[in-house]
Amino acid sequence: MRKFTKLVVAFTLMGFTVGACNEAKKNPDGDSSEQTEMDSDSSNMEETKGMESTTVLNANLATEEDLNGIGLSSELVTAILEQRPFLDMDAFNSILGTKTNKSELYTKIFVPLNLNTTAEADFKMVPGVGDRMAHEFEEYRPYESIKQFRREIGKYVDEAEVARYENYVFVPVELNSASEEDIKALPGVGNRMAHEFEEYRPYANMEQFRKEIGKYVDEKELSRLERFVYLKE
Repeated sequence: MRKFTKLVVAFTLMGFTVGACNEAKKNPDGDSSEQTEMDSDSSNMEETKGMESTTVLNANLATEEDLNGIGLSSELVTAILEQRPFLDMDAFNSILGTKTNKSELYTKIFVPLNLNTTAEADFKMVPGVGDRMAHEFEEYRPYESIKQFRREIGKYVDEAEVARYENYVFVPVELNSASEEDIKALPGVGNRMAHEFEEYRPYANMEQFRKEIGKYVDEKELSRLERFVYLKE
């Protein structure tokens, strides 16, 4: 009888041991729900971090502090501040030198491209834009507004990617007919300057634009603004 009792106890203990081992194999790191939640939080943090890194400086508008903040050499910071405004990417590239990793630099700083006049090949300077997307950029010309760009390119990529592209492009506006919203969509144009653009309508020619807007900004800024506007013939 004692032998039988001992056998029962032994088998019972073995059962508990096997069960515990199986449970450990199923969940070696503890509560699976807690681990899943931790993984989810980590994924969300990485996604947020990625979104924050999509900010691209405009080479014509960035402050000295901004330029230093993206790790540029002091020589390059000085060159940018002294030689801007850059009216196109060729002018900007001319100060970079042959050793600069341009592909990496363009993720941090750029001179926006005119969506209606830029060569298709030059759109590929935009990080992440290859042959197909460069073709789509050109396909929908002429663009009347940045909203049209969002609508057309939004057929191919999500809103976040369209917003990222907007760091790299602009749609020029017709001085006498553009809406205030479209004027304020231009790089570096805020409420006050948008009001001044409208204040002097109708413009007879570009010389009038230079004269009137030149009352508020210096020659360098005037030349930067001039590349964003045109008059219908």
